[in-house]
Amino acid sequence: MLRIRAQGARLCDGLNRRDMLYMGGLGAVGLSLQHLLRGSSLATPTTPRMASAGKAKSCIILFLMGGPPQHSTWDPKPDAPSDVRGDFNPTATNVPGVQFCELMPKLATMADKLCVLRAVSTRDNAHSSSGYYVLTGQPHQPMNVENANPGAPNNWPSLGAVVQQLSGMAGDLPPAVRLPMHIFNTDGSVWPGQDAGFLGRTSDPWLLRCEPASPQYRIPEFSLPVEMNTDRLEGRQSLLHELNSQLDFAARSGAVEYYDVLTQRAFDLLSSGPSRRAFNLTAEPDAVRDRYGRSQFGQSTLLARRLVQAGVRLVQVNWFRGPDEPTDAPCWDSHVNESERLKTVLMPPMDQAFSALLEDLSQRGLLDETLVVCMAEFGRTPKFNGRAGRDHWGPVFSIAMAGGGVRGGIIHGASDRLGAEPRDGMVHPEDISATIFHCLGYQPGTTIQDLQERKLAISHGQVIQSIL
Repeated sequence: MLRIRAQGARLCDGLNRRDMLYMGGLGAVGLSLQHLLRGSSLATPTTPRMASAGKAKSCIILFLMGGPPQHSTWDPKPDAPSDVRGDFNPTATNVPGVQFCELMPKLATMADKLCVLRAVSTRDNAHSSSGYYVLTGQPHQPMNVENANPGAPNNWPSLGAVVQQLSGMAGDLPPAVRLPMHIFNTDGSVWPGQDAGFLGRTSDPWLLRCEPASPQYRIPEFSLPVEMNTDRLEGRQSLLHELNSQLDFAARSGAVEYYDVLTQRAFDLLSSGPSRRAFNLTAEPDAVRDRYGRSQFGQSTLLARRLVQAGVRLVQVNWFRGPDEPTDAPCWDSHVNESERLKTVLMPPMDQAFSALLEDLSQRGLLDETLVVCMAEFGRTPKFNGRAGRDHWGPVFSIAMAGGGVRGGIIHGASDRLGAEPRDGMVHPEDISATIFHCLGYQPGTTIQDLQERKLAISHGQVIQSIL
C-alpha cells in the first residue's frame, strides 16, 4: 500500500520521513488502484481499428458460468422423450416459428432483436478448458482438463485483453472491464483465459470485485474516504510529485516513470466526475434498477450499460458466484435438481436482466452500436442424470447475440432432435471471437504483439457472415 503522512523528523532533502511511500499501491488516497492500473494497456494499438469491418462501438458479454442447458433456454425440444425435453414447455416468441423455453417470457417478446446460435461446439466437457476456449477463441491444450491453471501453453489473451491492447488507454477508464468477480471452480482454481496471457500484465482487463445489488455497494478502488475532499486529494498529488522528483536512483532505473503513469491515471480517475459517476448506480431511477432486477446479476448488467456509456469498449459480466452457492450445483452447473434451480434461482434473474438490457439500449438508441453476447463455456447433457440434473456437454450448445451489427430475429444452426449434436450450421469459439472482433471493427487478421514482439492474428476463426 502507499501512504503519505505529514509529521515526524525531516530528511536531508526536506521531505518528512513519514512522507516516504510504502510502495505497492495507492493508499495515499485511501485506495488500492494499482492492481487495476497495472492492467491498463500502456501500449498503442498495433493495428488501427477498421471502421469498415463492423459498426459496434462496444460489447457487453453476459457470461453464464457453469453451463445453462440448451433444452431449457434457447433450444427447446418438445418432441423429444421426457427425460430429454425436461419439465418445461416451449413458448412462442414475437418471431413467427421461433420458440424459446417458457422460463424466458420477457426475452420471448424480444426475439426480433436476438440472433440465436444453436450449434456452437467446443467438444470439451471440462469447465476450465472449455471455458478457456470460449473466452479466448483458442482450444485448450489438452482438452477436457478440469481445474486447469493459467499459463503456457494456454496463455492466449482473453477477448477483453485483445481489445485492451488494440484500443490503448485513451481516457480515465480502461477499454476492457470484468465484473463483479473472476471465474473460479469450487476448489478455488481460477480459469485460464481471463487475463492478458502472453500480452503481459499491462493488457489485463480491469477486474472490479463488487456486489452491486448489496445495500452497502461500493467499489473501494474508486471511493475516496469520507475525510478526503478534492483539496486534500490535490495536496497529496502535489506531495507525490515532489517525492518522485527526489527519487533519482529509481528514476535511473525507469521505475518512477512507469509508476508516475499509473499514479497519474489514478488521480485523474478520482478527480474525474464523469468517470467516477459511471460506477454510481444510485444515479439510476428506481424504476430502471427494478427493471434490471435487484439481483447481483441484474445490477451488474446495469453497471455494464453505464460503463459502455462512459466509453468502456468491452465489459464482461460474470454470473455472480456468492458464498451461498451449493457446492454440488453452483451457478449454472446444474448437476442436481436442475428444474427447481432453473425455475427459482437462475432463469428469472437472467431473463429479467438480459431483456432489460436490450430494452434499455434500444430506447437509448445504443443497441445498434452495442454488441451484446450471452454465452457460457458449454451446455448440458441431453438426458437427465440420476440426481434430476444434467452434466457437462461441449458437443453442442446455444448462445445469443444482439445489436452491434448482428441481425435480429434469426436462428443460426440447429442441433439434432435430442439437442445432443450439431445438425447444421456448426460454429466454434474461434468463429465467435472472429465475429465479435469484426463487429468491433477488427478483422480476424488484425495483429497483436506479445512480449517477444511477435505479431499474431487476433483470431483464426471465420466471421459468421450470415448473421450480420
